[in-house]
Amino acid sequence: MAAGTGFSRSFVLVEDGFSNDGEERSQNSGQLDVGKPPRNLAVVRHSISTATLLTPTDPDLGVVGVKSASDGKSEYTPMIRSGSCAEKGPKEYMEDEHICIDSLLEHFDRTEGFPSLGAFYGVFDGHGGTDAACYVRKNILKFIVEDPQFPGCLKKAIRNAYLKADQAFAENSTVDVSSGTTALTTLVFGRMLVVANAGDCRAVLGKRGRALELSNDHKPNSIPERHRIEQLGGVIYDGYLNGQLSVSRALGDWHMKGPKGTACSLSGEPELQEIFLMEDDEFLIMGCDGLWDVMSSQCAVTIARKELMIHNDPERCSRELVREALKRGTCDNLTVIVVCFSPDPPPWIEIQSPMGHRRSISSEGLHFLKGILDGNS
Repeated sequence: MAAGTGFSRSFVLVEDGFSNDGEERSQNSGQLDVGKPPRNLAVVRHSISTATLLTPTDPDLGVVGVKSASDGKSEYTPMIRSGSCAEKGPKEYMEDEHICIDSLLEHFDRTEGFPSLGAFYGVFDGHGGTDAACYVRKNILKFIVEDPQFPGCLKKAIRNAYLKADQAFAENSTVDVSSGTTALTTLVFGRMLVVANAGDCRAVLGKRGRALELSNDHKPNSIPERHRIEQLGGVIYDGYLNGQLSVSRALGDWHMKGPKGTACSLSGEPELQEIFLMEDDEFLIMGCDGLWDVMSSQCAVTIARKELMIHNDPERCSRELVREALKRGTCDNLTVIVVCFSPDPPPWIEIQSPMGHRRSISSEGLHFLKGILDGNS
């Protein structure tokens, strides 16, 4: 431990088990050696972090201590910062797309209908080419804000936008309608956060070291999706919907869908979850299945929290999550977005020692230790 850190005896320090080799690779889209996909190359867009790098108390510790929990002040206002990273990984083509908009006011250059705090993020994992992922990335936000339910009922507006984007893609003569994409979006509207998901990308909230999943992975073998598929006459072969697709919800893939208005086992309808941001909500991780195939949600939150405590930069944090997934042998494209809700790094988590040799540990501390064990497994 470096001198002058000033930890009291009530802190229990735990080795984190994650390596920082210091090497950083550029993730700019112009430097990706992705080859040529079946159709247009996916345009990988990155949000530049506006974070000021803060010097941690001791960057060499690699530990997380513990501090007090949120005092629950009602006047809490989130401050949005984001960073993203995308790599094609071991696959031949890059078919992921993503979008990061930290300010809806600046993006639309208007104030009507938007709160002072508004942001939008999306991860789109394409398959069968990049046409569907690219189309949805370019149009989904427009469909949301143009919906009659916006902004009065955000969940209805987002649901309608997904279905409209799916149908509009099918009617577009300039694209390959047999390509498809999963779609995971997050709309921050004031202190309201709305996550919509169709597919197997995942959004995970970091809440004082605890991972809180805000979306469900739509895999054909999951019990709710299996029931829905079978009720609609679909079948599952070896984990694949109708023997063709490893996800049960996606936009596009119109060779597997029926005419407009007919029920289909492959659905473009998203599941939605809405939460009210609190002071304990530190950051959000959005990632394609290339991340979650090799990493648990709690492990990702533990890694991200540790990184943010060191450098407080969501861009570097997203790169570290991608790097860790590559080390663990992911077989897919990788796209990760990290959205922070505070200008400050996550606080230390305190493990109290109330009396004698007895020790108690907070729920946050337990989740942190679980993440470490997951990370070393």
